[in-house]
Amino acid sequence: MTDTQLIHGIISGERHRSFDDVNARAARMAGGLQALGVKPGDCVCVLMRNDVAFLEAAYAVMTVGAYMVPVNWHFKQDELAYVLGDTGTRVLIGHADLLHEAASVLPAGVTMLSVETPPEILANYKIAPEHRTAPAAAIDLEGWLAQQKPYDGPALPQPQNMIYTSGTTGHPKGVKRFAPTSEQAKNAEAMRAMIYGLKPGARVLCPGPLYHSAPNAFGIRAGRLGGLLVLMPRFEPETLLQLIERHRIDTVFMVPTMFIRLMKLPEEVRKKYDVSSLTHVIHAAAPCPADVKRAMIEWWGPVIFEFYGSTESGAVTFASSEDALKKPGTVGKIAPGAEIKFIDDDGKELPQGEIGEIFSRIAGNPDFTYHNKPEKRAEIDRDGFITSGDVGYIDADGYVFICDRKRDMVISGGVNIYPAEIEAAIHAIPGVHDCAVFGIPDAEFGEALMAMLEPQPGVTLDETFIRDQLKHALAGYKVPKHIQIMAELPREDSGKIFKRRLRDPYWAKAGRTI
Repeated sequence: MTDTQLIHGIISGERHRSFDDVNARAARMAGGLQALGVKPGDCVCVLMRNDVAFLEAAYAVMTVGAYMVPVNWHFKQDELAYVLGDTGTRVLIGHADLLHEAASVLPAGVTMLSVETPPEILANYKIAPEHRTAPAAAIDLEGWLAQQKPYDGPALPQPQNMIYTSGTTGHPKGVKRFAPTSEQAKNAEAMRAMIYGLKPGARVLCPGPLYHSAPNAFGIRAGRLGGLLVLMPRFEPETLLQLIERHRIDTVFMVPTMFIRLMKLPEEVRKKYDVSSLTHVIHAAAPCPADVKRAMIEWWGPVIFEFYGSTESGAVTFASSEDALKKPGTVGKIAPGAEIKFIDDDGKELPQGEIGEIFSRIAGNPDFTYHNKPEKRAEIDRDGFITSGDVGYIDADGYVFICDRKRDMVISGGVNIYPAEIEAAIHAIPGVHDCAVFGIPDAEFGEALMAMLEPQPGVTLDETFIRDQLKHALAGYKVPKHIQIMAELPREDSGKIFKRRLRDPYWAKAGRTI
């Protein structure tokens, strides 16, 4: 496809569906869901990888005023059983191969609709041949859809999708945001246009998983703009560059891991593709090393933007490329309409420059609760401001910096140590690609610092070199007692380093968690 043959609609793999077809199918699906008894305020679970059908299901569920619940398709049976039961879902819509895991834990009375697993998914994932067809209990979506009449009921308030957060302990919590008023919907639209760069006619690429909060909001909005939305079944760095060039993409949502993998490509591969169409590349979900951000800006131009927030809060800061170069490590200034406070352990609001727990609110956003767990919502609230447990500060110029997760704080010998400060120092060492610092059991001090490092391609690092470098940058008690070099650090789909997977074995062996 050349630049003069640009098309509109939604693309996944080699499949293309026009917006008219997407809307018509969503209307019939909405009518079918209503016939199955789905009412406003109900939940409908969706267990799919990135696919056009995922978005059609989202639009259909929203049309009938219900909550679409994207389920992490990595979940095992116990995790699936919890979400299916907690939502009280009436319907489960899923890719045929994924429904086998869910079928044995499906609550009684739930209708299971099967979407044929598309070719691009089969090509990108190892799927057992016996799972390529749906379980016997599932109803084929296409056959069912052909029998449904389009929804013709009244226009209903459309709640956002209900995302289950990945908690560090216990079961995940469903973030259930109330349906917005017309004024709140207008405010949200303006905010998404600014933060995500999503404007009518945008040509959008979504390489992240739609079951995650930010890619979900990004993809659902992009599918209604009348331009183009390209879904990647799985992120692959050179394929992303090919798609940008082929479809003249201007807007992308990414996570820092994707930047890191792009920078690993040989220079001749990176220079091979035309990315000059890009105007707005937004990233979030995890800290981005300052050197990686700088390299991406040098390559793609000042089109890299960042926001900080959470599923609960929404985007509360915003940073441009200029901000990133001026203040390396910042997550930007407070976004329009947002408010942030930095609170100490005694509940006192702190002035500029002092590190405290971050509490925020966006007055124009509809409020939320945790599904079936209102008491958990109360636990994170302080006078209408909520926290996700991050610790940080705001400088004299109004730039916000995240220091750490409060729960990641290490207490060694009675001293509070924030791993993010140490991680920043490690990132500054030549040859380090990424790192994770956390506390592990120590017989003498209660906890000791462990640093796990991932070197840049072709670089050999050793513990002595790292330790010597850190001694020049940090107080002695902040230099990790243990250092380990790993070829590759484990990551979640969002791009965040899977610290729990690194840390938990040490605590399990010690028989304690603190």
